Amino acid sequence: MAYKLKTHSGARKRFKKLKSGRIKRAQAFRRHLLTDKAAKRKRDLRKTAFISSADAGHLKGLI
Repeated sequence: MAYKLKTHSGARKRFKKLKSGRIKRAQAFRRHLLTDKAAKRKRDLRKTAFISSADAGHLKGLI
């Protein structure tokens, strides 16, 4: 009998699976030292990012 894998608690907090099957993630570099970064860079870092296709297979097992 096959058992259901538990969701990885760290991955659950960091990634969100969309209806399309893609997995979205938050951008890095937005936690501290923000005064040294340009406004445009900080604005661009607000945008949603998606995981690469190379990481998708591994992450689908964790979520």
